[in-house]
Amino acid sequence: MVKTGEDVRYQASDLIDFATRLFAAAGCDGDKPEIIATGLVEADLLGHTTHGLHLAAPYLQEIAAGKMPTSGDPEVVADRGATVTWDGRSLPGVWLATKAVDLAVERAATHGIAAVAIRRSHHIGCLAAFLQRATERGMMITVTCSDPAVASIAPFGGRKAVFTPDPIAVGIPTDSDPILIDISASITTNGLSDRLRREGKRFPGLWALDSDGLPTDDPEALFTNPPGTLLPTGGADHGHKGYALALMIEALTQGLGGYGRAETPTNWGASVFVQAIDPAAFGGQEAFRRETGWTATACRENPPAPGVDAVRLPGQRGLERKRQALIEGVALYPGIMAALQPHAERLNVKLPEPLADDRETAG
Repeated sequence: MVKTGEDVRYQASDLIDFATRLFAAAGCDGDKPEIIATGLVEADLLGHTTHGLHLAAPYLQEIAAGKMPTSGDPEVVADRGATVTWDGRSLPGVWLATKAVDLAVERAATHGIAAVAIRRSHHIGCLAAFLQRATERGMMITVTCSDPAVASIAPFGGRKAVFTPDPIAVGIPTDSDPILIDISASITTNGLSDRLRREGKRFPGLWALDSDGLPTDDPEALFTNPPGTLLPTGGADHGHKGYALALMIEALTQGLGGYGRAETPTNWGASVFVQAIDPAAFGGQEAFRRETGWTATACRENPPAPGVDAVRLPGQRGLERKRQALIEGVALYPGIMAALQPHAERLNVKLPEPLADDRETAG
């Protein structure tokens, strides 16, 4: 029986082990199970609950349906040393993107800048979850993706969807914690929209357009026939900014990879672009951290506006959540473990044991 409630917490390492065993039992080979599991739990640690273990159940469904291959490697389409293009063959996206980050970091140490484009990846999960993999090695990292089979964002001034939320994440080393930026070209994500709709809730503001092109706070507007659309970042007033960002991200992910909406794909997936920059190849690591550290400090120490407790940096709250969760345990969003229980039973994988209420652990 799955225990529920906000007081139910799990040791992070137990969740990783559980998810690793699930994906191994589902047929994932090599290091895929552990990398997928670690990436998903990392998202929950950082507080991105729509893109953490919440995704494990639909990923396992995709595997069972034969839509996410579980073995083998991506096909190398092009390799010029500092730039690489892969055909991901719809392999697990969290695994592919992790490998791409590692390769970009490795190549950047030689070339100063390196980039990897991936076409035909499966969904890659939470972008912020990849960033510390590079910043801990002193690299500045950019990860962005789009799904050419899905459209939920209209171009600014229009009312027919063309883009996905098109997220972009950037990790910036400093002389202290890294800056972890994770934003999108739309006001919110499809995942959060679906969650609010299922829970009978509304957006905090006019974040969408209905099918007539009128602003609304009702996520149900995205599921009518014909459907409405999410607004780009900037909303009805300044959405030209999110629209422009989406055009750039679509070019980086689909244009450079050479595969996207023009091919009219239908399967859930992603086009991905990863870039790593080694500050040592420019003004030097020490100088880079001095400059980024100065800016980070100036932001944190900035006098807060009325009603604001303190100025925070992107990723600061997530890193604080992660440190706390590694000590006190990970509180999963309600329903996640219940959704995984049928898969655990089908694959004969034992559910993880929650922590006792008074237990503390260093996950």
